[in-house]
Amino acid sequence: MSKKYTFYPGCASQGTGKHLDTSLRAVLPKLGVELKDVSDWNCCGASIGHVQQGHLPTVALTARNLSRARDNGPEDFVTGCPACYLNSHYFNEQVREDTAFKTEINEVLGAAGRTYDGSLHVRHICEVLVNDVGIDAVKANVKTPLKGVKVAGYIGCQTLRPFAGTERGGQYDTYEEPKFLDTFIEASGATPIADFKFKTSCCGGAVSAVSPDKTLHLMAGILKDATEKGADAICTPCALCQTNVEIYQDMINTAFGTHYKIPVVFYSQLWALSFGMDPKKDAAMHQSLIPVDKIVNAAK
Repeated sequence: MSKKYTFYPGCASQGTGKHLDTSLRAVLPKLGVELKDVSDWNCCGASIGHVQQGHLPTVALTARNLSRARDNGPEDFVTGCPACYLNSHYFNEQVREDTAFKTEINEVLGAAGRTYDGSLHVRHICEVLVNDVGIDAVKANVKTPLKGVKVAGYIGCQTLRPFAGTERGGQYDTYEEPKFLDTFIEASGATPIADFKFKTSCCGGAVSAVSPDKTLHLMAGILKDATEKGADAICTPCALCQTNVEIYQDMINTAFGTHYKIPVVFYSQLWALSFGMDPKKDAAMHQSLIPVDKIVNAAK
């Protein structure tokens, strides 16, 4: 029997992170997960809302999403984007705990004829996969294991911090010693780099989009350790991390005299390949800017 969730795709799913969205939608039905998208959703404000408009207009964006999500029913609100998750989870808990804030935000929503009471549970898809689905269900679907592919699991700084170790956050992993992504990689048949030191390091986030010169050293460290440990690819659950660590490799090579050319993929892409699914239609491997031939060929 399928487990049903209300799904918030987030802005990245429409562009730079579309391969995360595509591959998630391909593998989740095989894992007994049924998604129903939030209708007419908008940006959660995570990347740009705080720049100029202030707190209330930013949280109003999230409030509208959750209000519309409630139209789907009581199912948990799930997203695959760490920034969207942090924004939405924090807002939701604030509505639940702060009566004055709840009143204020409902005055804003009232202008659009909507309300929100904090009744939904906001969750990250990785937590759902760990706690509701289980890694055995993933392994049961593997038909073409990615043997011989070494992968550095790069979680980034937002997926686990600060809610993963809390009750409402699912208590599914720790920021200090994260294990879930290596487990996801291993389930695909690939080999995780156990001693990768940059698992939860910051890639520079949104700062990289406007001032990459200030963040190249952060991404260079990630690439250096992955390369030195013999990784064939870097795997991440975060669309922004994937974009930054992949697209800035040429700039990093110019700045530091290096020669990095390592693909950065999502765990759901590895799963889609290992499930024997189509490399383009389901795994969206064609969206990688750096050749992924070794990974794709491992699934043949």
